[in-house]
Amino acid sequence: MLVAERYERILQTVDEKGSVRVSELSEQFGVTEETIRRDLDHLEKEKRVKRSHGGAVSIKNEKTETSYSKREITNVEEKNGIARKALEFVEENDRIILDASSTAWYMAKELPDIPLTVLTNSMKVSMELSEKQHIQVISAGGMLTPRSLSFVGPLTESCINKYHVDKVFLSCQGIHADKGLSDSSELQAHVKQKMIEAGDDVYVLADHTKFNVQSFSRIADWDCVDSFITDKLEEEERLLLQEKNLAVYML
Repeated sequence: MLVAERYERILQTVDEKGSVRVSELSEQFGVTEETIRRDLDHLEKEKRVKRSHGGAVSIKNEKTETSYSKREITNVEEKNGIARKALEFVEENDRIILDASSTAWYMAKELPDIPLTVLTNSMKVSMELSEKQHIQVISAGGMLTPRSLSFVGPLTESCINKYHVDKVFLSCQGIHADKGLSDSSELQAHVKQKMIEAGDDVYVLADHTKFNVQSFSRIADWDCVDSFITDKLEEEERLLLQEKNLAVYML
């Protein structure tokens, strides 16, 4: 295989999977890991992939991911209400996950300073909780995405894999009664999948504007979710979700 051809096939693999490890590519193409590292360095210089610890991640979704500054000022009243409702399910000594959504940040702002352990991939959430003395914060580091101020990629997923929590609180860009949860960014979707796997109880937080939306990358079906918290739903939509043995809470 010509080097140029290998570059293109590596790029295709990275874009299809969202992120990939050096060891996987080495096995796939039958070359040494050192060769793959040089290939990835070359592709990064051409701004076609982004290197991460032990591998590379796709950059094709970076422009489609809504910036945090925009999400922070969109549907503020609804997100604040959803965040306050979610706080009703947080108890002392809980171990919880908060994702990098703006709704999770609103939760972090309102969390009482009680004994808790919070695992997050969000810089904003970590900073918000840093002044609360009784809350232990664990940051799932990795590759920083400037638009969302969050960490993603193989290192982030590996970090989350090491933990088990009582409750997971997350949001996403697409909520669909039949298709489940989705996001525009494959990298964010992969991280949220790991979060769901790490928790006993999963709470999805999303305002009504995200319902009946299917984004590019699937996260999970409803059978992976325990509770859905939103501001409002049509009666038909509420019944569809409740048929999936899902607890639905509205403001």
